Amino acid sequence: MPTENVDKIDPAQCRGARGLLNMTQPQLARAAGLGLSTIVDFERKRRAVSPEAIAAIRRALEAAGIEFIDEDGGGPGARLRKPSQHKSRK
Repeated sequence: MPTENVDKIDPAQCRGARGLLNMTQPQLARAAGLGLSTIVDFERKRRAVSPEAIAAIRRALEAAGIEFIDEDGGGPGARLRKPSQHKSRK
C-alpha cells in the first residue's frame, strides 16, 4: 500500500471537516497556529500551501474530532469520530 499521501488532506476534505464541526476559517487558523490567509488560500486552491501547514490543519481538525477517510474507490472524505465510550452507566 503506497504511503506517500497518507498524511495529506485536500481542500474539499478541509471544508467538509469544518462543516461537520461548525468551525469557521478563523477558528481553524487559530487551532492550527496558522494565518487566516493560509486557510483561505488552501481551501480555495489559490496557492500552494506547505506540507507543514497542511499537517497543522489536519492535526487541528483531528484534535477537534474529525477522522479522515482514505481513498477507497468512492473518494477521500471526512467524518466525525465516534464519541469515546468511557462514561460508566449508573
